Amino acid sequence: MFRALHAVDDQLLLAVNHARGPALDAVMTFASNRLVWFPFYAALIGWLVWHFRRRAIVLLPLVVTAVALADSITSRFFKPFFARLRPCHNPALEAQLYLPDGCGGQYGFMSSHAANGFALAVFLLLTLPAGRYRLLKAGVFLWASLLSYSRIYLGAHFPTDVLGGALIGAGLGWGAAVLFRRSTGPQGRWEALGHA
Repeated sequence: MFRALHAVDDQLLLAVNHARGPALDAVMTFASNRLVWFPFYAALIGWLVWHFRRRAIVLLPLVVTAVALADSITSRFFKPFFARLRPCHNPALEAQLYLPDGCGGQYGFMSSHAANGFALAVFLLLTLPAGRYRLLKAGVFLWASLLSYSRIYLGAHFPTDVLGGALIGAGLGWGAAVLFRRSTGPQGRWEALGHA
């Protein structure tokens, strides 16, 4: 069973990695670059502080903790524990891969990029008022998906590395959102949060 799963993982990785072009190289390298995220995250944090006002003192530590835990758990626990080589370090695959952005660290399971992106996306989905900010919610999910896809495209992660990271991140984002909801009191009315 595991052998069959690995074979599917390899085939999906190669299919994504080989569907390449100069424009896609630029987009995927851009999406994977952590330095690109900082202005986006800074603007998002500023907007969250404005939107949630006094409740931002609870919200910000929770969202930052969720993303930081997603990064730490995937990078410092899962990667060394499972010691699964990145595709670009795997002797059976490295010669077949196109690597427009180099290779990165030795181990790849789980993807911290996917974990970080989905921790933020799920947190925002569950904390922003229902029925509002649909474009923002869709945007952060599209960003998390593009970020995750870029890791496979660049040969840095297997699809299951990305899936595992996305699940860990989503779980942490959900947990942080639950804590935030409990901190709002018994009314639990999200629509009122922006006006508190």
